[in-house]
Amino acid sequence: MFPLRFDVAGRSVEVPVRSLLNAGYAGRSQDDVAAHVAELAELGVPAPTRTPCLYPVAPYLAMQVDEVPAQHARTSGEAEWALVIAGPGEEDVLLTAACDHTDRQLEVHGVAWSKQAGPDVLGSRAWRLVDVADRIDSLTLIGEAGGRRIQRGTLAELLTPRYWLDRLRELGLDETGTVLLSGTIPMDGAVDQFAGSWRVALADPVTGDVLECGYTVRELPGPIA
Repeated sequence: MFPLRFDVAGRSVEVPVRSLLNAGYAGRSQDDVAAHVAELAELGVPAPTRTPCLYPVAPYLAMQVDEVPAQHARTSGEAEWALVIAGPGEEDVLLTAACDHTDRQLEVHGVAWSKQAGPDVLGSRAWRLVDVADRIDSLTLIGEAGGRRIQRGTLAELLTPRYWLDRLRELGLDETGTVLLSGTIPMDGAVDQFAGSWRVALADPVTGDVLECGYTVRELPGPIA
């Protein structure tokens, strides 16, 4: 098990990660889902046979880091929120900012494979879901690539945390140590996603509080003979 640590209202919460899941094609609007499918199609990724999808990935890929090493220049992030089940009670379900860093070259061969090739970077601060559940749709999600805004929307554009908690219960995965990333919102095609840094902000317009995660991307050297 691989522990994550979160600051939750000034209290440190440690969560050993047992299951890590990436949601895909998870927009509430089919127009948004179609837009994301079109974005991926431009990169050569075949359309899914059904939506939404859940991709189980290795638990050690859930990280809180400020640098992501990459094998080549065709990798990029995705602005997302993450659910973290930190204990048995409803009040133990956490919400934080997250970025799913994906190998786009590998993605054309298989989305599930590409999810295994990069980390899911999570923020170091989190909210209790019960504290923001009454205004979940108003929370804003912003992604920046290389300091330029590439994504902006609200959580109303994505399937809700409650939807995914119910789905986890159906799958028998609603247990301490499960982490689920939400899937993403459309990107601005005018902004280069293959940037040297990514930043995600999850903001509450009622309180003004903002959860963030961010990192630089370091391209690794080629094979050394």
